[in-house]
Amino acid sequence: MVAKAPGFYQRLQALPSTAQQAFMAALCERLMPNYALFEQTTGQGDSHTLRVVLDLVWERLTVSGASIDFARQAEKLAECEPPADDESFGARRALDAVVSITALLDTLQGDGGEAVLDVSRTSRAGVRAFIELTEGEVDAQKLALIIRDHPLMEDENDFQDAVLDAVSEPLDKAAFKELRRLGRNGGVSNLGLSLDDE
Repeated sequence: MVAKAPGFYQRLQALPSTAQQAFMAALCERLMPNYALFEQTTGQGDSHTLRVVLDLVWERLTVSGASIDFARQAEKLAECEPPADDESFGARRALDAVVSITALLDTLQGDGGEAVLDVSRTSRAGVRAFIELTEGEVDAQKLALIIRDHPLMEDENDFQDAVLDAVSEPLDKAAFKELRRLGRNGGVSNLGLSLDDE
């Protein structure tokens, strides 16, 4: 599934590292409710640790010279992963959140590679998986059209476009604050889920 905006991934890769990190942080914010729902429904996981780590990332982005041991934070994150043998949809989406925040930490330690593309694709893939799950059995061609035109996928594409536009502008404290608000999306995840649904 390619983003609607022409050259989306090229624009993303051309961004300076801080802008890429801000992009990833905003997407991670939007993945957080999926993790929280997994924790709430299974009693497994640790949303608090994810929240603390992501807050530290925002602190590092907004406070120049903030000294944070991201290697230690990555260790804490690894402990938050759902059990490897849990193949449930909820566990997979919770893992998306952990993996995406971990990729973001990698970039803060100077080892990002294509992390920004991975986080973007992970978020889209989660939406695609959710649509496949809710649509049931349909042939591949029909499913591809359903996914393309689905309101959740349109929302995901629009959201990523909006974040990309935001991080393409000069970033100051106010811009980071707005990005964080954008990412939190009123507590609604990329799957259209929130803890308030319970």
